[in-house]
Amino acid sequence: MPPENKITSNRAFIFAIAGAAIGLGNIWRFPYVAGENGGSLFFLMYILFVLLLGLPVMIAEIVVGRAGRASPASSLRQLAVSAGHSRHWSKLAWMGTLAATMILSFYSVVSGWVLYFFFQSLTGELSANSIEMTATHFQQLLESPRQVIFYHGLFILMTVAISGRTISRGIEQLNNWLMPMMYLILVVLLIYASQFSGFAPALDYLFAFRFEAVSGSVVLEAMGHAFFTLAIGACCLMAYGAYMPERQSVVKAVLVVALLDVLVAVMVGTATFAVVFSEGLSMAEGPGLMFIALPVALAQMPFGSLVLPLFFLLLVMAVWTSAVNLAEPLVVMMSRLCSGSRAAGATSAGVIIFLAGLIPGLSFSLWQQVAIGGKTLFDLYTAFATQFMLPVVGLLVLYFCGYIMERKVLIEQLGMQGKSLKTWQLLIRWVSPALLLMVFIGELLQVK
Repeated sequence: MPPENKITSNRAFIFAIAGAAIGLGNIWRFPYVAGENGGSLFFLMYILFVLLLGLPVMIAEIVVGRAGRASPASSLRQLAVSAGHSRHWSKLAWMGTLAATMILSFYSVVSGWVLYFFFQSLTGELSANSIEMTATHFQQLLESPRQVIFYHGLFILMTVAISGRTISRGIEQLNNWLMPMMYLILVVLLIYASQFSGFAPALDYLFAFRFEAVSGSVVLEAMGHAFFTLAIGACCLMAYGAYMPERQSVVKAVLVVALLDVLVAVMVGTATFAVVFSEGLSMAEGPGLMFIALPVALAQMPFGSLVLPLFFLLLVMAVWTSAVNLAEPLVVMMSRLCSGSRAAGATSAGVIIFLAGLIPGLSFSLWQQVAIGGKTLFDLYTAFATQFMLPVVGLLVLYFCGYIMERKVLIEQLGMQGKSLKTWQLLIRWVSPALLLMVFIGELLQVK
């Protein structure tokens, strides 16, 4: 692999994986899911399931990519054949790529909403709005095909602009710049939120033990959040694993990324709940918390005209780094079809993702009457990708690393032997698959 298509340092690789993992799941979804599921115990269960479910799948994906040093499909085929198994394991990468493409196509639609609100916050149009006005404003955006398509397309262009460059000049440089800036903005927002009366109640809400909040649905929600927010289950990290520096420890890198991921959830959750408690907002606002209630509350607080754009800039950074990760498997695949040109491959991938995104993007306007079982096209599209495809691919990745890959490859890549290796194999063969099956069945049955 040419040097320009590798990540050049351990720190840069950690930033890249962290950038992939930290996205709307942490900043948009975590506050309202925690709010709906009891706060503190949800948070503790989330950390537990990150360790038992999220990290094993992360490590498994990265190990496959690092051992193969090729595209996800080539790495899977090469490792399977060398272990005496079927070359058709490469088709797992096709499944992962399809999942990543579907997810990015609706993720870019939602990211387009983020861009829209960011620009609105810069012009000051959000500052004078009430919650009712902002809700109407948001609904008008969703029902405008022209605006949805424009911002969806703009976000795709932003993603392609990075994905079309070499790894060292694209993915690596983006994350080297944006990840430190993201944490700086988070610290500023946290310091800002600490000045309000709701800060202490927010800390109590996130960290105090409340055993009465425990229920089967809360446990399943924590499992699902731990799985869905770590950029796993779509073979994206296999692609990143191929770019990993030779001497870097997979386990140490993933542990640092998990720490950064949880840290973002803590910081965002604390800052969000500080505003929620200070302004008397509902703890279970759902997705509207991020696009309706919270912007209005921030705009009306001291220095709101400065803090509100900062908040949406944080969201823009988070969705951009995550989108580049989601695009990578398709970019790699299309680049191979375009004579190895990343620029052509990224452009082709961008066109595919843009067209696919029209299905969820227009489900609130032109196709709002189309519904199956009371579910909109957006609901059905996102559910198939996240609740079906991701868990299935995740289970197959765990099976591949647990039963297909040669033991010596695992030892070489993980640097484990003896009890450490046995513990790892226990996790990926039994514990993590069992938890993931519970998530899968729970999502299918829509247990809440």
